[in-house]
Amino acid sequence: MLTQERFDKIVSSVEVRNSVTVSELAEALGVSESTIRRDLIALDRMGRIKKVHGGATAVSRSSVINEDDMNTKLTLHIYEKEQIGKLAAGLISNNDMVFIDAGTTTMAMINYINEGVRATFVTNGIVHAKKLIGKGLSAYIIGGRIKLTTEAVIGTAAIGNMQKYNFTKAFIGTNGISIKSGYSTPDIEEAAVKTEALKRSARSYILADSSKFEAVSAITFGELRSAAIITEELLDNDYREYTMIKEAAV
Repeated sequence: MLTQERFDKIVSSVEVRNSVTVSELAEALGVSESTIRRDLIALDRMGRIKKVHGGATAVSRSSVINEDDMNTKLTLHIYEKEQIGKLAAGLISNNDMVFIDAGTTTMAMINYINEGVRATFVTNGIVHAKKLIGKGLSAYIIGGRIKLTTEAVIGTAAIGNMQKYNFTKAFIGTNGISIKSGYSTPDIEEAAVKTEALKRSARSYILADSSKFEAVSAITFGELRSAAIITEELLDNDYREYTMIKEAAV
């Protein structure tokens, strides 16, 4: 296979799937992972894709309507989510009132929360609540409509339930991060819950792997300055001008 043909196939795969790993591309194209890594560096320099740790993402993406379900998301960027989760969990202190948003990246942080921490946790994630109480932590789940694809509690009832809380810290997931569009997600009701969490928290953190940067979804739920981003790798230093970036060690 000629280099240009391989380049075109890589770009096509990235644009269709939004993000792909080095191993997936190597298997699909029948070449070594080292060849794929060299290709990704070249394509990134050309501006055709965005190289990230372990793979590549599309340069300009939008997830206006469609969103992967939880089972699919759990298979994506596993290593990055663990790194982000570990760093985020280390920010929780005794006496904190913590909101943990639904999502697979926020779910990863629960694995690293100290079981002895004397903090109170509130979440709109069904699985998150189960994991928290499984660790013996003090946890509450807000009431409202259940969204099947993300297993999140959303809607006007959820917003109403959140309004009695004053969080010291909130950990929130996102589908996209953009300098122009801020933090965004496809669902307007889910976005409303995230906005309320930002509003009701003294300090807020956005948990997002590097593939979320330069992605834009249908609904903006917060400006970049409204939270600190926790990510495993920052590839664009322009984001440092808009928010504090905490990079997880890799």
